[in-house]
Amino acid sequence: MRLMLVDDHPLFLEGLKYLLETYGIDIAGIAQNGMEALEQARVLSPDIILMDIKMPECSGIDALKLIKAEMPDIKIVMLTTSDEDEDIFDAIKYGASGYLLKSTNARELVGMLNDLDKGEVPLSKGLASQLLKEFKSNNCHKNTATRKYQQNNQRMQLTERQLEILEMVAKGITYKEVGDTLGLTERTVKYHMGRIIELMHLENRAQVIAYAARIGLVEKT
Repeated sequence: MRLMLVDDHPLFLEGLKYLLETYGIDIAGIAQNGMEALEQARVLSPDIILMDIKMPECSGIDALKLIKAEMPDIKIVMLTTSDEDEDIFDAIKYGASGYLLKSTNARELVGMLNDLDKGEVPLSKGLASQLLKEFKSNNCHKNTATRKYQQNNQRMQLTERQLEILEMVAKGITYKEVGDTLGLTERTVKYHMGRIIELMHLENRAQVIAYAARIGLVEKT
């Protein structure tokens, strides 16, 4: 895994770089604002970008949009002090592969980055429910008939097994745990989630969970 770090605080950036390198993670490069992150991403082509949100000149959210539009295969995880609903919502909406708070400890951070390679979505504790709540609240203006139509339309596209997997994943259960419960391999669960993402015309697991809650396919945890 080749990582690029983006943060406007040099001391934090240097400390994070040293910390991750002690865990054997290859740091491809660093940047101190969103525009510099875009330029560095073009040159370095990292596998993952770990990026702050609140930065001068170009915020992490703006950089996320630019980088994903030009280099969609790069996975971007926001690492920030902000637990504001709007920031979380926007990050996932614009293609972030995860959202972590800077209060996350080192072991958890490294573990979540490794899980990202396995298809998991790194989210700090408590943020999954905030994300689902935000998607629901942004849909509150829609009338009941519209929501019912969307719900029925999506249910028709998913098999019973896919719905079962979706409901479990939406509760924060890992792919491995889902597989153990349903008697499936982890690889099979990942395949089903891939099909769900494709059928819903979304980009990643976090968006699927949030959208499913928004239209009533699953209940908010």
